[in-house]
Amino acid sequence: MPLSGCTYVLPALKYLPKKKLLFLQPFCNSFVLNKQINQLATNYIDIHKPLIDRCRTGDNRAQYELYSLYAKAMYNVCIRIVNHTSEAEDILQDSFLEAFTRIGEFRSESSFGAWLKTIVVNRSINYLKKKKLLLFDNITDEKDTRHEEYSDYEDTEWEVQRVYKAMHNLPDGYRIVLSLYLLEGYDHAEIAQILGITESTSKSQYSRAKECIRTLLKKKDHAG
Repeated sequence: MPLSGCTYVLPALKYLPKKKLLFLQPFCNSFVLNKQINQLATNYIDIHKPLIDRCRTGDNRAQYELYSLYAKAMYNVCIRIVNHTSEAEDILQDSFLEAFTRIGEFRSESSFGAWLKTIVVNRSINYLKKKKLLLFDNITDEKDTRHEEYSDYEDTEWEVQRVYKAMHNLPDGYRIVLSLYLLEGYDHAEIAQILGITESTSKSQYSRAKECIRTLLKKKDHAG
């Protein structure tokens, strides 16, 4: 389904790698969205380059400016994965500290936001693993016929704030896979590598998570 009527997707686009920006384009029938994808795919590398270059020299003011630009978006990534505010805040601070320590390794092969998000996601997942809160023991690798790779574009029609709220009620495995795939732009092969599960398990978790979300939203609609 084309990505029409989905203006809330636009802010998240700058955190996607160029290959995924270009992958999205054929599914968009919105002139504005297509134009933004073109601009991001062409120019995204240099958006904050002067600021990043100052951070490389240890400029504290530049670090604060870069933190201010990305903190909210990265906190949202954390909270969707760990589902606890205090833990998310700690992970956010540690992620920025790591990013500023390793900023010399950033080679502009992706946007700074995408590079930073990788650090945030890995730290969030590692936190859950250390706390033994990330469990997939009850998940099998059977094929789930409900899952179709390209059916996910229909999900852009969901009311995003309602979905975010419903996600907090999902089991950890469902919530994390749904967040990484639908909201953070990872594919199932990447999710499988990050979480240490199989690709088919990731697909199954994602499909079941969508069903749970739909059920939760229907219950709220009936209750309201």
